[in-house]
Amino acid sequence: MTTTRTSPPPLDHDVVVVGSGAAGLATAVTAAHHGLRVAVLERADVCGGATAWSGGWMWAPGNPLARADGVREETDEFRTYLRNALGEDYEPTRVDAFLAAAPGMVRFFHERTALTFAPGAKICDIYGELPGAGTGHRSVAPAPTDLRGLGGDVARLLRPQLYETSFLGMGIMAGPDLAGFLAASRGDVRGLLHAARRVTRHLVDLATKRRGMQLVNGTALVARLLRSALDLGVEIRVSTEVTELTTENGRVTGVLASTSDGPVRFSASRGVVLAAGGFPQDEHRRRALFPRGERHWSLAPATADGSGITLGESAGGRLRTDLASPAAWCPVSLVPYRNGRTGVFPHIMDRAKPGSIGVLRTGRRFVNEANGYHDYVSAMIAATPEDEPVQSWQIADSRFVRRYPLGMAKPRPVPLFPYLRSGYLQRGRTIEELARKCGIDPAGLAATVAEFNTAARRGEDPAFGRGSTPFNRYGGDQAVTPNPSLAPLEKGPFYAVRVVPGSFGTFAGLATDERARVLDAQDDPVPGLHAVGCDQASVLGGHYPAGGINIGPAMTFGWITGRELAGADTRIGRTA
Repeated sequence: MTTTRTSPPPLDHDVVVVGSGAAGLATAVTAAHHGLRVAVLERADVCGGATAWSGGWMWAPGNPLARADGVREETDEFRTYLRNALGEDYEPTRVDAFLAAAPGMVRFFHERTALTFAPGAKICDIYGELPGAGTGHRSVAPAPTDLRGLGGDVARLLRPQLYETSFLGMGIMAGPDLAGFLAASRGDVRGLLHAARRVTRHLVDLATKRRGMQLVNGTALVARLLRSALDLGVEIRVSTEVTELTTENGRVTGVLASTSDGPVRFSASRGVVLAAGGFPQDEHRRRALFPRGERHWSLAPATADGSGITLGESAGGRLRTDLASPAAWCPVSLVPYRNGRTGVFPHIMDRAKPGSIGVLRTGRRFVNEANGYHDYVSAMIAATPEDEPVQSWQIADSRFVRRYPLGMAKPRPVPLFPYLRSGYLQRGRTIEELARKCGIDPAGLAATVAEFNTAARRGEDPAFGRGSTPFNRYGGDQAVTPNPSLAPLEKGPFYAVRVVPGSFGTFAGLATDERARVLDAQDDPVPGLHAVGCDQASVLGGHYPAGGINIGPAMTFGWITGRELAGADTRIGRTA
């Protein structure tokens, strides 16, 4: 809608970005690098959105770090995998745009900004049985960094690490860092030294700086993007809620925002970019679009409530819901704290470790636990009767809980009693006793465990094929044979944690073209309006074929959009 003559005078910019997660900051950094005047407007009082609470990994096949390691895959291999994984939801034009741009995106940020990457040399695609599936080098993650070196301005803007995915607020990165901590739980000397060094440094930081300074995962990604944006002169405003898009002759020309100083207009001569995080916290849209939408716990911040989608619709954009799934599911458990707060813990890595299974109320398994987190929740929803709450239990024996995390509960030497005292963990001397405490059918669980144990000792899972793909085996424990993903549950006492449906963010979003321009009901671009990240409908059609398929496209289409708005050369390989 068009603002009235009484609106305050605008602050002039070329580009206004609504939201400060990976997609929004990638857009801002790219546009500013090409000389545009950019403002990033963030509704929360810190920056980073759901990205700051994520693992920070991004799927970017064909990236230059892979090539530097001697891995040269052809784009047709990626297309083959996606065609098989996405089926009828494969969109050639947008997928081709993503695959063509992802290597250039990684090269640009790695070489031209404060953001540097670490390669995912061993991170496998989820569906290893499909043609074209990769066994590594298709993902990258932000390199760890120290907040001291990024400046106080970044520290003031940065959303802290999510407590539930940290150890006392200290993030742990997948790969050698996590392996060191798990080795410490087994008494390995090098692992103990690694853990002691990291934890000691973190405790010193808490005492002297009142926050963790060792940044990994999503916090490292956001912090490095913030440093890059600030160095390029991007204006970043927090506690600034965009309430309205301004238009002129059918073109989006800026926004009206609510600030502590009152309403402020921001003009955007090149365009407005919506990157507000989708709608995982919008209860109304969840009820309409999510299966069992009234029972859902998201890992996104409260501000990811669909405000960007609403802004896009107000200018004529349309919400796409014709996807395989409306959201990127993740199994979560609810952590009760003594102050009355309930935390949400994502079960990402523990499900694949040997010596644990997932079961329903009947005591029966329902999924290959070592497959992707999205598949776990999809299977849990499908297997639960309509008149029952969607929930499962992760069951483990005593060897498991002392060697690996079981949800929020940490392995040796961290004690288990706080989690038992709060009721987060249940414990039973026998499988049947544990089942009764959880409300699981005791006979059903006992039969399941006996059946599972017999096959697991042989390194097999006839029921679901767990441990049969590179993705499964990489997520297990390489010290366990004959299958790193499988071990019997046989040493009591036994433990359980209740698991419920959650999500990282939404797949349903505004319809866009291969240039991230928002499309109207006739599939025509809305002039001056782009959408990236979770405000954009998933380029992979609501599927989750690999880890990092949220942030990878978010960063890539942010890069595409920044260059589009700047009129830059978008040929493959051009990063200037």
